[in-house]
Amino acid sequence: KIAVTSVSVYDPVEAFMFYTQKLGFRERLFEPEHGLAIVVSPEDEDGTALLLEPRGGQGSDAYFDGLYNSGLPAIVFSTDDIDAEFERLKDAGIVFRQPPTKTGRGTQALFEDTCGNLIQLFQA
Repeated sequence: KIAVTSVSVYDPVEAFMFYTQKLGFRERLFEPEHGLAIVVSPEDEDGTALLLEPRGGQGSDAYFDGLYNSGLPAIVFSTDDIDAEFERLKDAGIVFRQPPTKTGRGTQALFEDTCGNLIQLFQA
């Protein structure tokens, strides 16, 4: 079982605000004075946590900038109703690069997290 995974962000405090206020995640641990921010899904607060990890130098910057510039998501979130989630997030001011689009595997949408990453929404 995966307990914690991370996504690299420019500023953990700003990322915490985005992930909690815009996306609806809940706080697991937040120590802004230490740049420490961990959030969880409101649907499964005891499930996998997401560490909003500050970028740590040239190597990680090059990797995550490469993902971003290639249009590849740093993380994928699943949803049972991608159209409703798309509208909710759009109403919250989220900028989408790709609206819900059907593929051979399901429906996906792509948006920016304002912290240097692209996030994919996916519905099977």
